[in-house]
Amino acid sequence: MPCPHLPEGFDATDPDLLQSRIPLPEFARLRQTAPVWWCPQPRGITGFDDEGYWAVTRHADVKYVSTHPELFSSTENTAIIRFNEHITRDQIEVQKLIMINMDPPEHTRVRQIVQRGFTPRAIRALQTALRERARAIVEEAKRNAAADGSLDFVSQVAVELPLQAIAELIGVPQEDRARIFDWSNKMIAYDDPEYAITEEIGAEAAMELIGYSMNLAAERKKCPAQDIVTQLVAAEGQGNLSSDEFGFFVLLLAVAGNETTRNAISHGMHAFLTHPEEWELFKRERPATAAEEIVRWATPVVSFQRTATQDTEIGGQKVRRGDRIGLFYSSANNDPEVFENPEVFDITRDPNPHLGFGGGGPHFCLGKSLAINEIELIFNALADELPDLGLVGEPRRLRAAWLNGIKELRVRVGS
Repeated sequence: MPCPHLPEGFDATDPDLLQSRIPLPEFARLRQTAPVWWCPQPRGITGFDDEGYWAVTRHADVKYVSTHPELFSSTENTAIIRFNEHITRDQIEVQKLIMINMDPPEHTRVRQIVQRGFTPRAIRALQTALRERARAIVEEAKRNAAADGSLDFVSQVAVELPLQAIAELIGVPQEDRARIFDWSNKMIAYDDPEYAITEEIGAEAAMELIGYSMNLAAERKKCPAQDIVTQLVAAEGQGNLSSDEFGFFVLLLAVAGNETTRNAISHGMHAFLTHPEEWELFKRERPATAAEEIVRWATPVVSFQRTATQDTEIGGQKVRRGDRIGLFYSSANNDPEVFENPEVFDITRDPNPHLGFGGGGPHFCLGKSLAINEIELIFNALADELPDLGLVGEPRRLRAAWLNGIKELRVRVGS
């Protein structure tokens, strides 16, 4: 189906495009003229042996696909919409062991076990420790600012709390957090030439993280402790994760819980510094709605995919069994049918039914409350300790096919 007014060869999974910007104007045109649009691709360029995918851009349609796993599979081609062209099908198949790439009933079984670690009680238990860590992170960044008062917000602030939260949650020693950061970076940075990360290096990093996690699980099976690892792998009579399932769960945490929250915090800081009236409002009133708007504005995951399990329709558009479906959360979160003035960063926005944690259904983000907690804690600490941050330069974006990533954001301590 042709779509008028789109640039020649437009593809919202093109990593060169996403390195420069999120294509919000093109998403707006698609929502208006072809909300379920066939995006052609050269065969094999994304790792899939097909000729493209359906781009779903309206909020309502993204929710529909997300909440009908019987029609739209996460397992068949995984939830990742674009791999490097050199990936093999065997390497894609291995990723089906990650929970985000499972369908019910297997997904239901694993999620019921894993969600023990994300109960309100478990998140509350982390609150005091994470509040102290957030303040310590900001204080250390302040002390370590360069002579001109500048610092890299991404590496000195945004990365730390999500890593420490994961370490706290599953009992990883804090001194190992840098290893998890390195592994997770390598797993998602294969499209960015600055990192010189190949598909093979990314796969090796994934295996190292899985091996580390499996060893941690094996230790807890031998010697149970009062931590989430024990609850997931060693609790008798409750149904447990195998050691390899636990390894893939930690791999998911390293990307879904680390990369996404880090990028939400980085984009949130940039939004505050480019909308100083909102930063002043936050410092003055600390509205409880701020974190949700930061996630909507950032939408760290631009898109995931599903695969049609049968001939069906989405928003009146017929799709065939086996077609890949791209769910563009960045577009859905700017749909004017749902959000008044979506182009405005408004930390008092309420209601805010954004899809930054998924479109509902079985894959709605388990870690939402933890992520919101982390965002609130780090910005409260920043407002208290570094209230006069200023922007030094524009963010340097990650070259990636499905992440809205920031590599570097230079800020200055003091106005």
